[in-house]
Amino acid sequence: MNAHPSRHHPPLSLQEAAQASPVLARLSELSRESQARLLAIRPILPAVLHFAVQAGPIEGRNWCLIVKNNAAAAKIRQLIPAFEAQLRIRGLAVDSIRIKVQSSAD
Repeated sequence: MNAHPSRHHPPLSLQEAAQASPVLARLSELSRESQARLLAIRPILPAVLHFAVQAGPIEGRNWCLIVKNNAAAAKIRQLIPAFEAQLRIRGLAVDSIRIKVQSSAD
């Protein structure tokens, strides 16, 4: 007989796990904030580029956009001042927006 009774804990949802861990809770919050920023700039992002852009990490007041290729990155770089203005209007101001081109291995 097993000296330790088997402990069967019900599985946690991602949200429950995040709430139980301060680190996961902060990562979850940053992910939500990044998605909110992407939604805020979406109206001024050309529709043809919607598929090419993902919300990236937030580091302090700096935000990263992840883009699929160099051509999309070039166009998005031109739009950064408009994105920053839109974010300020929405109360989601950032000091800088960085563009990261997704590598083909990603």
